[in-house]
Amino acid sequence: MRAQSTPQTHEHDLWAPIEESLADEEVAAGLQRGEEAFLEAAYRRWSTLVHTLAYRSLGDSREAEDVTQQVFLAVWRGRAGYNPQRGAFAGWVVGITRRKIADALTARTRRATLASAAKTSLSLAALPSDNMTRQVLDQVVVRHELTLLPAPQRRVLQLAFYNDLTHTQIAEVTGWPLGTVKSHSRRGLNRLRQRLVATDAFSLTPEAG
Repeated sequence: MRAQSTPQTHEHDLWAPIEESLADEEVAAGLQRGEEAFLEAAYRRWSTLVHTLAYRSLGDSREAEDVTQQVFLAVWRGRAGYNPQRGAFAGWVVGITRRKIADALTARTRRATLASAAKTSLSLAALPSDNMTRQVLDQVVVRHELTLLPAPQRRVLQLAFYNDLTHTQIAEVTGWPLGTVKSHSRRGLNRLRQRLVATDAFSLTPEAG
């Protein structure tokens, strides 16, 4: 009679992180109870999937990271809206991911449209090539100066400039109060203007009408 051995999975289960031993339904239930530990468990379990889906659609790692953050923020804030009778929790997360990807693509389209309109306007104005070169340099300088701002101000302005988000949308993405977002935006713009004027790197004086 062959001696029975202890299954290897038994020892693994004893030492595995708690989220690895939970069923998806248990993670969903913990989230709906408002327990933040289960948000971390959900992030560990599905963030790679979310990021992969976002990256495949957007082709940009930074945008994919932003979408991933937005998805799990939406998961936490909308946890009460999950209904297990309508489908698996993972499918619900994927559904949120697809909506956030669509939002990111829409914002990208708006930015492209604005850029195209600006380019057309500049072409119609027949600006000299040295002015065009100066505008490109100004954009580079602005990007550099943004990196020198305090992190909260930089985050708000980047979301406004490059993600085309409103103050309300930035508050939703960051989790900051709307008043805080507006304050960071105002201070960041003022500080950016002061630095650019001080270095004479960017013309902020409007043309005379």
